Amino acid sequence: MKKIFELLSEIRPADQKAMEAARLRWNSVAKPIGSLGILEEDIIKIAGILGNAERIPLEKSALAVMCADHGVVEEGVTQTGQEVTRIVAENFTKGQTSVTCMCRVSGTDVFPVDVGMTGEGRLWDGSGKEAPAPFVLLNRRAGAGSRNLVREAAMTGDQCERALLAGAFLARDLKQMGYGILASGEMGIGNTTPASALASVLTGASPRLVTGRGAGLSDQGLLRKQKAVEAACERFFRQYPRYKEFSWEASAEPRDALLLLTELGGFDIAAMAGLFLGAAAYRLPAVIDGFISSAAALLAVLMCRDVKDFLLASHVSSEPGGRLVMDQLGLKAPLDCGMHLGEGSGAVALLPLLKMGAMVYENMSTFSEIHVESYVDYGAKKGGRS
Repeated sequence: MKKIFELLSEIRPADQKAMEAARLRWNSVAKPIGSLGILEEDIIKIAGILGNAERIPLEKSALAVMCADHGVVEEGVTQTGQEVTRIVAENFTKGQTSVTCMCRVSGTDVFPVDVGMTGEGRLWDGSGKEAPAPFVLLNRRAGAGSRNLVREAAMTGDQCERALLAGAFLARDLKQMGYGILASGEMGIGNTTPASALASVLTGASPRLVTGRGAGLSDQGLLRKQKAVEAACERFFRQYPRYKEFSWEASAEPRDALLLLTELGGFDIAAMAGLFLGAAAYRLPAVIDGFISSAAALLAVLMCRDVKDFLLASHVSSEPGGRLVMDQLGLKAPLDCGMHLGEGSGAVALLPLLKMGAMVYENMSTFSEIHVESYVDYGAKKGGRS
């Protein structure tokens, strides 16, 4: 994991001076103070990420969709077979998925990435010679599907590192290509099962509480999935008993998060965690999608707490563990639409709102420009606003 630790060493906190300047700018705009709510806070955060409160360049946005298969489907935890992962991945290249339709509205380019689907294909050598292009399936394969995490570690350490670097290097490449904001997405039949196992360990909630129906399991299917998540967590704690009473929020070091990701994650989850690490290292705002993406984000934050400065929540997933993980992250999601689609759909849904917020921030007149007395935020003075 040497390259990962080198990447972590490059991450620095957001620029507090730029954030304060952005907050002052918002308070001078001729509207009630704080009236755009979380959108204002997100624009302030983006100013801190960029180190510049003058302009918030969100016109060019990219969605990275990490595609991978999961060995845990052997446990009967899905409604469809693994072949669907590749079918949908190929449909990303044709613009024939739910999120690609949404991206046509938000003006977002889609970058599907094979980080570990089953089937034939060469493994990624880590060189990054193949440049990413919109709507072209990018080879960043760390393996041909992860292993069954109920019975053994989902990945080897080398595979986990390769998937993390795939995401991190993609963030770097997209920054160099001029993208101003990244959205995270995934496609992998069975991937809510490892996300549920991760959520259970990280939040301390019972496996049954955090495990939902995913793409629409029957009652019997849900029971099989809950049992698989329980068995995976039991295997992890049996092998690593020190984590039974472990406080992830207070005590986790990068190696703890990397071990958990290797044992109970998957290539798509690792690649999204890497995307968030890369966004922090190369100073780009990154939008979290739903349950699976938020589990990856929490692992990235546990590897380096400063990563949180670079993350924006999009929506609260209707998957049972989604809100628990978001609460653990300590981020507010502007959208609560009951979504559980995946693919990055929630993250993409936020992008037009952020662009609207940036338009108001940059272009609306100030109180002084229109010769109107500024508002006083009495609610904030009395502790009525957080």
